[in-house]
Amino acid sequence: MIGRALYTLLWHLALPLVGLRLLWRARRQPEYLQQLGERFGAAPLAGEARPIWLHAVSVGETRAAQPLVKALRAAYPDTPILLTHMTPTGRATAQELFGQDARVTSCYLPYDLPWAMRRFLRRARPRLGIVMETEVWPNLMAACREEALPVLLANARLSERSARGYLRLGRLARQAYGGFAAVLAQTIDDAQRLAACGAHAPQVLGNLKFDLSIDPAKAALGDDFRAMTNGRPVILAASTREGEEAPLLNAFARHAPADALLVLVPRHPQRFDEVAGLIAEQGLRFARRSAGNGISTDTRVWLGDSMGEMLAYTRMADVAIIGGSWLPLGGQNLIEACALGVPVLLGPHTFNFTEASEKAIAAGAALRCPDLDAALRLSTELLANPTRRQTMGQAGTTFATANQGATARTMAVVAGLLKDRSWTACLS
Repeated sequence: MIGRALYTLLWHLALPLVGLRLLWRARRQPEYLQQLGERFGAAPLAGEARPIWLHAVSVGETRAAQPLVKALRAAYPDTPILLTHMTPTGRATAQELFGQDARVTSCYLPYDLPWAMRRFLRRARPRLGIVMETEVWPNLMAACREEALPVLLANARLSERSARGYLRLGRLARQAYGGFAAVLAQTIDDAQRLAACGAHAPQVLGNLKFDLSIDPAKAALGDDFRAMTNGRPVILAASTREGEEAPLLNAFARHAPADALLVLVPRHPQRFDEVAGLIAEQGLRFARRSAGNGISTDTRVWLGDSMGEMLAYTRMADVAIIGGSWLPLGGQNLIEACALGVPVLLGPHTFNFTEASEKAIAAGAALRCPDLDAALRLSTELLANPTRRQTMGQAGTTFATANQGATARTMAVVAGLLKDRSWTACLS
């Protein structure tokens, strides 16, 4: 069993490798070498009004936090919100979603070193911490206990594979999970796994991602995208991961009708050029969204090499193939496509979205395929069957609406923690 002292020693020994990793990642994303001080605790100094701190590691967690941030701003208009991330894309997503609001600021969460976490908390001086989904760090939780800071694990999920890894850490994991003032799980299965890892009495409140709001500007942009296709059928490959694009393109070339357009949106922006090369290797004529030249009649693939426009890409689609689910990566978010009434095709690997995937399939909003070849064949069948597409789309919107409400339930817990005298006495 690894203790926190040994864990901390390993972190210090690994710091040179951490620096090399930043340099390696900066080859594709120079932003990794910016704001380095924040990765060692140099958070923005808190003003007179102490913030609510919310940690959302990257893009998915930041988007999932959007309805919660909106609710926090409405309920506590005089309280700043500090968002922390681990990736430049997470930080860029926060800027896109909340950059117009001076009450919301962003920085990186430090590496999990005791002195860096203490420095972060003493500079930021949050009233309450909210950690999104799966980011649990032992030294962070220890520092929060030292500062008498209540921390909430919101929208919490834990796959079977991740739970096995945490259980191997023994007491280290139990102390970390046991340090949360409240744990709000997405599903019963998540709650059971979290409890096994040391979380105290997890509550099942549902998934915040169902409480998404459709941005009218992004919806209008999607309509503009659709108009550029001149009525062609559109297959969206959303949030694809490394190793998925090559078989996807091969299957599209073999199975899709000649007039079909593939809109291919990689999950990670640093891979845009790489994916463009894969399309060229396949011999498919393509255009890039970033070039701004639109979609010509002979364009077979439109590469969605932009940030923050997934809703618009989804809006233009007739069928959505969800990336991350064709290799053992756990899948990506299918809820937005369902909410927009787009039929969803999933691969065999959706362990990060198990309940949402199974419920969508049971509702008739999604179908599971064994591989990308089968997905492209089924996409072609759906393109030829508008009645079936409409039925799946209506099932998707009904499914998405029926599962809303996690934000309001989470806000009730937040309000209770902020009013709890046993906590506020420590914070005064």
